[in-house]
Amino acid sequence: MNTGAFTISIDFELYWGVRDTRSLDDYHERLDGVRQAIPRMLSLFEQHDIHATWAVVGFLFCHDRDEALSAAPSERAGYENRALCPYRYLEQSTDLVERYHFAPALVELIAATPQQEVASHTFSHYYCREAGQTAATFSADIAAAIRIATERGLAIRSLVFPRNQWHPDYLAVLAEHGITAYRGNEHGWLYAATDHVGQNTVRRMGRLLDSYINLSGHHTYTLESCAGKLPFNFPASRFLRPHDPRLAWLDGLRLRRITQAMRHAAIHHEVFHLWWHPHNFGAHTDQNIRFLERVLEEFERLRRRYGMRSLGMAELADALAAR
Repeated sequence: MNTGAFTISIDFELYWGVRDTRSLDDYHERLDGVRQAIPRMLSLFEQHDIHATWAVVGFLFCHDRDEALSAAPSERAGYENRALCPYRYLEQSTDLVERYHFAPALVELIAATPQQEVASHTFSHYYCREAGQTAATFSADIAAAIRIATERGLAIRSLVFPRNQWHPDYLAVLAEHGITAYRGNEHGWLYAATDHVGQNTVRRMGRLLDSYINLSGHHTYTLESCAGKLPFNFPASRFLRPHDPRLAWLDGLRLRRITQAMRHAAIHHEVFHLWWHPHNFGAHTDQNIRFLERVLEEFERLRRRYGMRSLGMAELADALAAR
């Protein structure tokens, strides 16, 4: 590319993404807020001509428990930590509230919005670095994710690994299923892919500080550096940390941390890859939308001055394959 690229990927998972770490009683307000946050994000994206990749958990394509179990693969991960198994939860929950687990109308809305790519976040929010699962069960999960998207007329070309647990041994599985792009992690110890145990307090605190102060660099990169075997790795550059009233006085630093990296990417013809979850905007939605709008306004300035382009993950793969 002879310009910089601004890439957004969004991990759409509802309760499946936090089921083993947060109770529904504690988290339902954020999940309720997703129903308002996503249309507002899409409106901003249309206004600013933003191409975004939405990595969707396969369960969300379904309307209810029966449809989810019918679409599920017969070969499933046997996690040693049984609390991680979504099927056990799905089958045993007596009070499953559909709005927190399924969202076919929102998936349709995303797919119908111009320049939005529907990608995969696996079928079951699959954990690739937890004990008890295998490449074979991962492959079955990906096949189910692709199958349910295909039934909705959608072709899956990109993937985001849940909990950012990307695994080098599983990349060949993605290629076998026709996936051309995935989101890897930022470089460095703070962002290394680990199981749940490896995500300790020191790493979490380091990443929090890095959201406000440049501890680890811009994490931008040339498109050429992503070349190699399929699927191509387009690593994250920055997590869009949600609004926190306790830290609102630092929001100027949070914004500058992002926009400085964007500007670096625009000037040096590199990729800046921003990501978050819709439920991050489920609370304090107005503040999060305003912050996102300021990020997109900076992109508009960089587009006018440096020709920076908005590209989804599959579009990055196409640009790289065309070289």
